[in-house]
Amino acid sequence: MHQRLCVCTTMRRATRALTRAYDEALAPFGITVQQFAILRDIQRAGTIPLPRLAEGLVMDRTSLYRALPPLEREGLLVLESPSPRSRTATLTPAGQQRVADANPAWESLQTRILSAMQPGEWDQMQSSADRLATQLVSGTI
Repeated sequence: MHQRLCVCTTMRRATRALTRAYDEALAPFGITVQQFAILRDIQRAGTIPLPRLAEGLVMDRTSLYRALPPLEREGLLVLESPSPRSRTATLTPAGQQRVADANPAWESLQTRILSAMQPGEWDQMQSSADRLATQLVSGTI
């Protein structure tokens, strides 16, 4: 019987390699790819409630809440509590500038990775990964 590789192990291996590459590309800007993703999602939203930010990033709230204070200490974002039970995040001008400065390095690596793939390969991978994530999050798998 042919033994299949573990889906999780295979995906994690690819994710670790990609994370390492993006982290190296973004290191000159003092941020990791996780921090870049957080900053970009906040930038796109303007001001965003933290639970919605966590949901959009498919991060558990605890991990997100641990990732935010260093960004706040660097002056890249502001966390506010508009009510006792809610918190929001907004980028500061320094945060906007950090995203703008780092974006060309991110784009360059993104282009190199995509150009290493066969035509249509990324679209198929993205569609499959999005579908799998949706099914796992919704509990249909």
